[in-house]
Amino acid sequence: MTGRVVIAGASLGGLRAAEQVRAAGWTGAITVIGDEPHMPYNRPPLSKEVLAGKAGFESLAFTPKAAAADVEWRLGTKVVAARLAERTVVLDDGSAVSYDGLVVATGMRPRRLGCPGPLAGRHTVRTLTDAQGLRDELTRPGARVVVVGAGFIGCEVAATAVGLGVTEVTVVDPLTLPMGGPLGDLLGRALLKRHEERGVRFALGTSVAGLEGEDRVTGVVLDDGTVLPADVVVESVGSIANTEWLDDNGLDLSDGVVTDEQLRVGGFPDVVAVGDVARFPNARYDGVPRRVEHWSIPTDTAKHAAKVLVAHLTGSAADLAPFAPLPTFWSDQHEFRLQSFGAPALGKDDVRVLDGDPDGDVLVGYHTAGRLVGVVALGGQSAALNAARYRARLLKQPALTA
Repeated sequence: MTGRVVIAGASLGGLRAAEQVRAAGWTGAITVIGDEPHMPYNRPPLSKEVLAGKAGFESLAFTPKAAAADVEWRLGTKVVAARLAERTVVLDDGSAVSYDGLVVATGMRPRRLGCPGPLAGRHTVRTLTDAQGLRDELTRPGARVVVVGAGFIGCEVAATAVGLGVTEVTVVDPLTLPMGGPLGDLLGRALLKRHEERGVRFALGTSVAGLEGEDRVTGVVLDDGTVLPADVVVESVGSIANTEWLDDNGLDLSDGVVTDEQLRVGGFPDVVAVGDVARFPNARYDGVPRRVEHWSIPTDTAKHAAKVLVAHLTGSAADLAPFAPLPTFWSDQHEFRLQSFGAPALGKDDVRVLDGDPDGDVLVGYHTAGRLVGVVALGGQSAALNAARYRARLLKQPALTA
């Protein structure tokens, strides 16, 4: 078998795509291109163990499977353009690489605050370098920290900072409860109480209007005029999919790259997308294309997309059911864990306590049209195990009507 599969993106999605393309029977060349200098590594610990100084890169790096040992890795190199009709990608050094099959795995980058102010003292948490730089700042005596954004990363960073001994940690968010967007009010209230009991302060229902300071940030100005003193500002205000390199190919790139139910991109059978850059319809739910930024998605999408792509490249039959993953996520904050299976955000209008109590270990169910579509546990290990017991039930749930 001759030819080449190019994988644009060298994080977990790129690694899993390379492994799965081999597993699907492709014996031709595979080239993975990524802008970070590191081999793929595990990102969830960045806001927790790495930030706390409990883990280094050697513990995060993934080891590629033996079957993918001959994959070519071009690291520290960025794909800047694609000519899909010509089956070519262009790199930041001006060179072009031709392909027979292309995997879009370029992921996302953190969104930044759009308000004016100095740059020094401002941080995001996406890469190993980000986490190491932020840790250096959090361990400075007397650091005053403002975290902008009360989502997963924001709450994890706040918890880690308190654990490091930072005494002034304030989380700002326009919503009225932490993680209220993905989880709703019931668990949002429970999370707020637990964080406040451990020393995290909150400024909720307000937004950042500006940043004070000359060469370095000294304060965060809120839209109500309040100024929060700050030596360190962590921006956790969402993400932007890395799709600019796919411009001018007639694709829907309004939020990631839209795929069909087989993860194929824009009518190009030789292009598939994996990971959190892919906006795909999930046949398990309502068929609306969505990006999913959960740790399980790179592996799930790579396994399916590789079979689809290799079947096309080899001319073999691929009678695959539509892609229908069961999203899974967890989040460690302080000494408790959030563990989820399914799509709770789709069932926030009908939330029920299935077991336990929000003040202790609790399991919450999310429903749409009376059907359970997601569960989230909050608490210790027993709560997480309780959620896992619902996995098989969720896998059997019938599809929702569009």
